[in-house]
Amino acid sequence: MSTLDPSLDTPDLQACIAMMQGGSKTFFAASRLLPPRVRACAIALYAFCRVADDLVDEAPAGTAPLAQLRARVDALYAGTPQDHLEDHALSLVVQQTDLPRELVDALIEGFAWDAQGRRYETLPEVHDYATRVAGSVGAMMCWIMGPRDATTLARACELGVAMQLTNIARDVGADAQIARLYLPRAWLREAGLDPDAWLAQPVCNAALKSVVARLLDEADRLYRQAQHGIAGLPPDCRAAICAASLIYAEIGHQLRRQGLDSVGHRTVVSTARKLVLLASAWTQCGWIRTAETLVPPLPAVAGLVEACVRHDDHASRNSGYFPNRSMPQRVAWVLDLLERREQVKRGQGSGLATRTVEPVRQ
Repeated sequence: MSTLDPSLDTPDLQACIAMMQGGSKTFFAASRLLPPRVRACAIALYAFCRVADDLVDEAPAGTAPLAQLRARVDALYAGTPQDHLEDHALSLVVQQTDLPRELVDALIEGFAWDAQGRRYETLPEVHDYATRVAGSVGAMMCWIMGPRDATTLARACELGVAMQLTNIARDVGADAQIARLYLPRAWLREAGLDPDAWLAQPVCNAALKSVVARLLDEADRLYRQAQHGIAGLPPDCRAAICAASLIYAEIGHQLRRQGLDSVGHRTVVSTARKLVLLASAWTQCGWIRTAETLVPPLPAVAGLVEACVRHDDHASRNSGYFPNRSMPQRVAWVLDLLERREQVKRGQGSGLATRTVEPVRQ
């Protein structure tokens, strides 16, 4: 696959690196394990996502940030990015990886839900939100690494959803300060809390802790389910994604150890603990295997996965079955095609039934 300059010495990418260092410490730590061919794309993607989120959250009254953001996406997909360093960087990613527009649009839709103050009554509705603001990013990361199959993309989306659920559990108090509530409102009522009354006066109590614990249980379930997808990634990418999964899951574990109070303080994972988990990821990623039985995708992510598969099929047909792949991948494609044709010839010689051979899409 053609990728951004792995030296990361362009001004736009250097600025994106600085932005990431000042933002997500977890993402920056895990990205250090990515191979250069992928790391540049990941940094460009992170920078755009962060700026887009801030653009919507910090927009002055009377402005139309979502319209501005959509116009910027239109421009970068047209190959004429607006004069923003993150737009120029992501435009390169789009051009060189054929990143599906549906994924970026899903991310923006999630930002729009925040701007609208959308309410989430049930867990599936929270899944829908998390799919847009984080599952889409997981799918984009998977795409730029190379895999295009539905199963690996689904697991990548689910990992993003799991991470977002962890964020929601950790940031209950911080979100309440800006009048946002992402915990399932039905769960709060089941625990004896009125969601609007609690939001007006947020406090940590046993009822709220039970809801936070329940959400962390769901995050842990998705972390386990998504882990099998790591085996579908290129070998040189597995440690980084495994590390990101371990570190984010550790936020939830630490929150439990601290008594599930995400109103009074914000849980963080120490640098020392992150280093231990980074080292552990190198070992664990070698033992991860794909699931023995096919696990259907989380319903909330199914639409995104289907859109990616359709996009890849369309791109493959329009490129004469030679999608944007590296030379070794194209050589493997040709060798596999020749081998299948030889198998058909042998089948004809032995009187076996034959079938039409279609080119294999890598």
